[in-house]
Amino acid sequence: MSQVDSFNLSPTNSHTKSNASSGILKTILLVIFVGLSAWAYQTARPPPPRTLGSPNGPAITSQRIKLHDGRHLAYEESGVPKDTAKAKIIYVHGFGSSKSYHPFATVASPALVKELGAYFVSLDRPGYGESDPDPKRTVKSLALDIEEFADQLNLGPKFFVVGYSMGGQVIWSCLKHIPHRLFGVVLISPAVNYWWPNLPSNLANEALSRQLKQDQWSLRVARYMPWLTYWWNTQTWFPCFSLIHGNPATLSPPDVKILSKIFSTADPLQLQIMTTHPKQQGEFESVHRDLNIGFGKWDFDPIDLENPFPNNNKSVHLWMGDEDLIVPVTLQRYIAKQLKWVNYHEVTGAGHTLPYADGVTDNILKTLLQDHN
Repeated sequence: MSQVDSFNLSPTNSHTKSNASSGILKTILLVIFVGLSAWAYQTARPPPPRTLGSPNGPAITSQRIKLHDGRHLAYEESGVPKDTAKAKIIYVHGFGSSKSYHPFATVASPALVKELGAYFVSLDRPGYGESDPDPKRTVKSLALDIEEFADQLNLGPKFFVVGYSMGGQVIWSCLKHIPHRLFGVVLISPAVNYWWPNLPSNLANEALSRQLKQDQWSLRVARYMPWLTYWWNTQTWFPCFSLIHGNPATLSPPDVKILSKIFSTADPLQLQIMTTHPKQQGEFESVHRDLNIGFGKWDFDPIDLENPFPNNNKSVHLWMGDEDLIVPVTLQRYIAKQLKWVNYHEVTGAGHTLPYADGVTDNILKTLLQDHN
């Protein structure tokens, strides 16, 4: 080989080695990226729910009805017998709760319930307690579930619905999608979606800013990145949605007083069941999906609703405590002001535990049923 040939080949060898090193680096980076993506996907992906009645799953101990799509809804009955009832009322529980814990079965006056002839049936919402999850759950599907549930229980062509907190959101859907099946409704401290189009942005933003920082972020994730909701609320790097783990900072003084009384008199085993039973199938199908649906995009805006009972101006009632730190009373007042046909009841000195305050549940019942019997 000549000197010239050697001179010409040397840069080529160097360039080849450089390309090889660059290729190896790109391969390493690609492997790292794929690995991180796979890890992120697995971390953000919720595990399958624990199957009710399976060998390793939660036991089925409640009465249940089977819906047309094969899912089951669990329920409990209270009040007077259904066959002799003057009023049949479906109760829809709130966030992180279940069918077994509602004020009409625990704090309402038995004498008043009997006098009014009130029959109550409370159900576990899909994914809660002993009701099967609904992977296709939407705002509308919850109302249609209630309609089919009522038909399966032979509640008649019309019935009452009452919803508390996140359960109150379901009642808005009933007013939208099944108003022809309703005698009347009650919304108790109903959760408000900060992104309903007709809420003034300045009012909604101000109300959201008053929530805990961790809740502001959690709700934004549920709204804009629902696929990240499971990871966000199960990671340990920073606080998740406060109500999932019972952060006392969300409680007003009236709430602390009421809950302290409840916890001090409750059986320890019963308290354990209260906290674990609602989410026994997994947090994603219960509380996480609640966040995604409740604060996601709706197929309607409640403020656009028209009065479904134009011949009866006492059929829709919204009850709210003025010291509620979980649901902003400012937004509730605005909604009630826009919907003139909603009877708005604001209780001074009450928090989010409004229905457990002295005499409130009895007043709710009497107000709802005073013209029915």
